[in-house]
Amino acid sequence: MPKLPIYDIEGNSVGEIDLNDDIFGANVNESLLHQVVRMHLANKRRGTASTKTRAQVRGGGRKPWRQKGTGRARAGTIRSPLWRKGGVVFGPHPRSYSFTMPKKARRLAMKSALSSKVHEGDLIVLEELKFDEPKTRAMAKVLANLNVDRKALVVISEPDEMVSKSARNIEGVKSFPVGNLNVYDVLRHDKLVITKDAVAKVEEVLA
Repeated sequence: MPKLPIYDIEGNSVGEIDLNDDIFGANVNESLLHQVVRMHLANKRRGTASTKTRAQVRGGGRKPWRQKGTGRARAGTIRSPLWRKGGVVFGPHPRSYSFTMPKKARRLAMKSALSSKVHEGDLIVLEELKFDEPKTRAMAKVLANLNVDRKALVVISEPDEMVSKSARNIEGVKSFPVGNLNVYDVLRHDKLVITKDAVAKVEEVLA
């Protein structure tokens, strides 16, 4: 069972936490992580790219010249795909790129992502994270006390406007409640800073 120290906002160790071995000590399934990240990015695509076919391009109602006798190649419309400003053949049209994966696979991928952070020593457990007012400087100081100098994901147990506003102006730092936790953001950030209460909620959901 993985055991990690618990830190306060000053960076001092104030205890230890025993993590659920099934969630934070699982084998890392890289192929499954790849599939879930692909799904996440595909679901974010807007799919609004669009082109016009020869039937949709304006103009071209009249045959440009007679069929025979001009010496030129026969042509039926000036909006042929072969012509400049003509229609587009097999061009993109608005569509949805989204797809889904089984819930069991998504849960397993989340366990793999969290376990990878533990294996690499990039998971930091905070006793509590609260601010009286939104202060970017206060959040930066907390991260500095925890020796976090790279991209970091800060996960709290409940939505907290003070915490989110304090983190949003720091480059590479993202903060949200545990309900928004996803594989893509866990893997995208170098460090995962999570409160003790948020760990309990993760274990409650994934256990």
